Amino acid sequence: MAPQIETSTETLEAIADRFAAAIATTAVERDHQGGTAKVERDALRRTGLLNLLIPNFWGGHGASWPLIYRIVRRISRTDSSLGQLFGFQHLMLATIDLFGSQEQTENLYRRTVAGNWFWGNTLNPLDPGLSARWEGDTLVIDGRKRFSTGSSDADALIVSAPDPTSDSNRLLVAAISLPREGIVPLNDWNNMGQRQTDSGTVEFRSVRIHQAELLLSPGPFGSPRASLRPCIAQLVFANVYLGIAEGALQEAKAYLQANPQAWWLSGVESKQQDPYVLRHFGQLFAALEAARLVTDRAADSLQRAWELGENVSEAERGQVSVDIATAKVITTQAGLDAVNRIFEVMGARATTWPRRVDRFWRNLRTYTLHDPVDYKLRELGEWALADRHPRPTFYS
Repeated sequence: MAPQIETSTETLEAIADRFAAAIATTAVERDHQGGTAKVERDALRRTGLLNLLIPNFWGGHGASWPLIYRIVRRISRTDSSLGQLFGFQHLMLATIDLFGSQEQTENLYRRTVAGNWFWGNTLNPLDPGLSARWEGDTLVIDGRKRFSTGSSDADALIVSAPDPTSDSNRLLVAAISLPREGIVPLNDWNNMGQRQTDSGTVEFRSVRIHQAELLLSPGPFGSPRASLRPCIAQLVFANVYLGIAEGALQEAKAYLQANPQAWWLSGVESKQQDPYVLRHFGQLFAALEAARLVTDRAADSLQRAWELGENVSEAERGQVSVDIATAKVITTQAGLDAVNRIFEVMGARATTWPRRVDRFWRNLRTYTLHDPVDYKLRELGEWALADRHPRPTFYS
């Protein structure tokens, strides 16, 4: 059974802080190793934080989206791979609620709490490498799914496959428990950043999915509320980006406190007195503070729409997408600036390999390429100039 812990905001945030502090001791070395953060994932399971979104009456904490995203950010300051996995856990849980029936949601939420499940993602709508066919009332899928975040150590998966009975691009989405015959994670994720997200390829070899496991009511984009799913995903990205940048600034601060020697031409005794260092820090602090405020506003916007349930309108959903696109753009720009400019204040010695301060840049540069931010700017331009909300897709 999942651990029973208090559900106050202060308690949950304190648990998240203790977890982040614990994984910090191995974060640098694990970044070098890559692979699955099995020990850390199990530690996260034991915190009970995987059940934040699940309502109290089904055994979870019933936490708000603003709290969930703050914890994503806190973890990401220390280890952005674990922050991404934690964010995707709640994206997968939200997918069940948004796409499935109440009966499916209750069943899967209760099982998640009872088994302390970690959910993985194999919903990649742009991946052409999967085929599906019906055998009676069973969907059989074959092929490969790329960018399958969290799949290698998952207890359950969200899976998508093309509808074999549809001539359009309609997707069928299912929530399935593991292990299951024919599902083979290839463990081939070896990118320069986000190295422990297990975002590699999963192979499906005649995997059988039962009709009852398909999330059809209302299914993807079956209602304005169902179309909130990509908004939730995009705000996970923004909070991980911001957490990485905040962690980079913290790292720079600690480095300068431990290595205060000023540049010989500065005329001051320490870097904390150097006007150029102070200018850099002031600018980065202001930019990240602005990004935080915009990102928190977006979480509040999502929470209001979430609480409306099926009563959320297309216009209200559209405003959520505008708020989140704004946060995505600002955290991308401010974050990339921060992870570059910290080296301006730390100096050449900070580039030594054992410190691996470059992990902040590598992680953020990798993750911000998930989907082109230029298209978010185009969406915001259409809203600002023509009052057109972004069209719901799996990326907006």
